[in-house]
Amino acid sequence: MPGLSNTALPLYEKVKDFVLDNIGNGNWPQNEKLPSEHDLVSSLGVSRMTVHRALRELTDKGYLRRVQGVGTFVSPPRAQSTLIEISNIVSEIKARGSRHRAEVVILERIERPDEMLLRAFEYTEPRPVDHSLIVHCENGVPVQLEERYVNPTLVKHYLDQDFASAATYDYLQHSTPLTEVEHLISAIPATERDAKLLHIRERDSCLVLNRKTWTGPTVATVNTFTYVGSRYALGSRYLSPAR
Repeated sequence: MPGLSNTALPLYEKVKDFVLDNIGNGNWPQNEKLPSEHDLVSSLGVSRMTVHRALRELTDKGYLRRVQGVGTFVSPPRAQSTLIEISNIVSEIKARGSRHRAEVVILERIERPDEMLLRAFEYTEPRPVDHSLIVHCENGVPVQLEERYVNPTLVKHYLDQDFASAATYDYLQHSTPLTEVEHLISAIPATERDAKLLHIRERDSCLVLNRKTWTGPTVATVNTFTYVGSRYALGSRYLSPAR
């Protein structure tokens, strides 16, 4: 069959290999729309059910994303560190069966960032950045303060989004591929501002996750996630290299 491997694998696995090969060799780059299921059926000589299963399984594993009524697209790489996997607090809260609510405190463009932000974005001259500050609540109780600074040349229309109903995580994932991520975790006392937003006392213990992401050589976001120490824990589980 044209385009498919000659192995003894089931047909849907051959279709999956065909798709992954085209992604891996650059024929279908990140965020590229795939040929329609009808076109794949015609070119590969397999049933629509076979193609549908292959695309569904690749979507479930994060290689593809499907947009209802539009088509199937190549997903950007899923950024991950060996300590903390990049995750979506909205999904985490809902996965626990809890209610999520987001309160947007700030959504603005900073035309002239201070020296610290310029260094963080590796800018050699003043350039604007977009800024958001959002409180995430679980069952009505604040658990995370999410502060993001975003490169508007990579992430378009960030300030036009309704982040009270849509996660910043999802918008960023669909806007630019994250190819590198840096994490730094620390424990600090709550500032006056953070204590007020998180409904705790000033100087109460907080866990802070500083995250910086890149798209290729360009800094995409500079983020700070502040968690109430008594209400949240950070951790992960991953396979250790063979010893």
